Amino acid sequence: MIYLDYAANTPIDERVLACFMEESRLYWGNPNSKHKVGNAAKERMEEITRKLAEQMGVKASEIIYTSGASESNNLALKGIAHIYRHKGKHIISTYLEHSSVSGALTSLKNQGYEIDFVDILPNGQVDLEHLKELLRDDTILVSICYVDSELGVKQPVSEIAELLSQEQHCFFHVDATQAVGKVELDLEGIDLVSFSPHKFYGINGTGVLIRKEGVILEPLIHGGASTTVFRSGTPAVANAASILCAVELAVAELVENNHAVNEQRAYLLEKLKDYPLVRINSTKDSIDHILNISVKGVKASVFVQALAEADICVSIKSACSVDATMSRPVYAVSKDKKNAFSSFRISLSHRTKIEELDEFMKAFKICYQALTIKK
Repeated sequence: MIYLDYAANTPIDERVLACFMEESRLYWGNPNSKHKVGNAAKERMEEITRKLAEQMGVKASEIIYTSGASESNNLALKGIAHIYRHKGKHIISTYLEHSSVSGALTSLKNQGYEIDFVDILPNGQVDLEHLKELLRDDTILVSICYVDSELGVKQPVSEIAELLSQEQHCFFHVDATQAVGKVELDLEGIDLVSFSPHKFYGINGTGVLIRKEGVILEPLIHGGASTTVFRSGTPAVANAASILCAVELAVAELVENNHAVNEQRAYLLEKLKDYPLVRINSTKDSIDHILNISVKGVKASVFVQALAEADICVSIKSACSVDATMSRPVYAVSKDKKNAFSSFRISLSHRTKIEELDEFMKAFKICYQALTIKK
């Protein structure tokens, strides 16, 4: 089996798993309990949070632990919208967003909020001039991903943050799920940041929302005491420790890992030149880890299924997207519906071997010849 779907999920790093197990063994008490076992867990939780905050360049009080990026995105969008609705009900986003963002926006639209989508330039980045045009006095939130999950385009978040700094009641949310561990982050001027460690060799079911100081959210989950008033639930020391471990490893090994992925991407692109019906949808501003392609005249579902039968794992759109719909990010860039229905994603890792890419290309050649023979 050849796994080329690392943007959907990554295997747990053995060091992260070992950290989780050790912390589970040592700090199994409830941090809310007022006894020695509980106090030890609370002190450890606070220590982990301080270190995680340092890694992310934020304050410990700004860290909110969640069950994953989907919850973080929902808490950010719905939490802002409900608390600040008296300031306005206008929200701006893009067609590049993960379904946990677009789905939350649809829910808010059904509640009477107005959602606008900023245009996407041919390079996959947001049109800053159009964003300026869309901003209004009642705009309370702009949500734009750091790196999108289908094309892998890195957005100019610093420029967007600078633009929005002039807006008095407008908050900036960034889904950084595909960015952490792949790019050097700059969170200056961003009010809310979501991510999930399972995208960089952490544990599924863990996530973080960074809520900058002064930003208020209406909780999605109400209940007992936790590490923050914005998200109830028993503080999970081992989960938090595993997040910290995954982040530390991702930051420390970023340059080395990216170098390996860059070589793999270049290798694949060179091989794909031999196939005239292949269209590269990822742009010059896409990160190396995500390569989105189309095979002209062949639906993505058909090509990906043929690859699956050859034990090759790739994805149509993001793993959480609705089946039988075109890729909105690919259409936003290409303006070609047929191309958007034909697009699929190859996502790479520093763990990917050139030999695996050779096996992928062998299977790709067979599928390509079989499915395009009538074209």
